[in-house]
Amino acid sequence: MTQDAPDTTISVQKVSFLGKLRSWFFTGLLVTAPVLLTLYITWLVVDVLDSQVVNLLPASWHEFSVLNVPIFGQIPGFGLLIGVIIITLIGAVAAGFLGRWIIKLGEKVLNKMPVVRSIYSAFKQILETVLASQSDAFRDVVLVQYPREGLWVIGFVTGVTKGEVQDSIPITTVNVFVPTTPNPTSGFLLFCPKDDLIYLKMTVEQALKLVVSGGIVTPETVPAKA
Repeated sequence: MTQDAPDTTISVQKVSFLGKLRSWFFTGLLVTAPVLLTLYITWLVVDVLDSQVVNLLPASWHEFSVLNVPIFGQIPGFGLLIGVIIITLIGAVAAGFLGRWIIKLGEKVLNKMPVVRSIYSAFKQILETVLASQSDAFRDVVLVQYPREGLWVIGFVTGVTKGEVQDSIPITTVNVFVPTTPNPTSGFLLFCPKDDLIYLKMTVEQALKLVVSGGIVTPETVPAKA
């Protein structure tokens, strides 16, 4: 008398269904998390600006510290509006002769403070690099072999190597920032010969999604031009 083999069809279907549920959950998390975090951070910044600006205003102005809209009630954003206006006014003053003189004087004072000098210099260089219209920062997405030959990682060309670093290297190199997964704000700075890089057609945004998702979100192949 032979014993029938156990029917594994139902168990396989259960495992398959649970796998789909798990896949759907992580896909939904990947889609919603960036949106929710962006909304939360935006709300946090606006809320902080509102509270700080209101404290600086005279008490008689506090009733005008929110934008009142019929039906929807009070909409926060007064502090953000005032902040934008103040930054714009500072920019207008800084563009003039007196403003440039004040900025130079302030930088001289900051440069005499050991710790503050390093922080200010780092932030200034980052902002100048990102905001400069002629900068090549994070415009090119490349593949570079790292940490050894045969292994490829996503990198961002942040500029041409200059100064003492380039003078110490016998060949011309470019600066490549290799981000880590899932936090692309940390990573490694490499000085690579241009010939060792493979330039990709994907955008910086697509490359960042690829890095943050750990390879789950992969950009479509860009068709070659005829």
